[in-house]
Amino acid sequence: QVQLVESGGGLVQAGGSLRLSCAASGRSFSSYTMAWFRQTPGKEREFVAGINWGGGRTKYGDSVKGRFTISRDNAKNTVYLQMNSLKPEDTAVYYCAAHYLGSIVVVPTTGYEYWGQGTQVTVSS
Repeated sequence: QVQLVESGGGLVQAGGSLRLSCAASGRSFSSYTMAWFRQTPGKEREFVAGINWGGGRTKYGDSVKGRFTISRDNAKNTVYLQMNSLKPEDTAVYYCAAHYLGSIVVVPTTGYEYWGQGTQVTVSS
């Protein structure tokens, strides 16, 4: 199995930047498509960004295009989310998810077998 642990969240002013990390334990990390989702109380979990198992394709939610960048380092079993030009509406708990040999999908209930516990991101005005 795969265990995922997110880190890098915190408090930042609007317009600032944060870099989230998701460290994975287990075998065959390079065979997993990885994604980031986020959720605020009372709202559905929202797709943020994904990167396929081969690392050659990425996908972003419309609300973060041009501001966020997802990347992975298979040698370190880690996926990253660089977040720039942060807005107060980006405030959420950010979750890392893994999908074995899967496509990048935007529905959190479809295909993602493993989830981290989340890391809080708060953007102040």
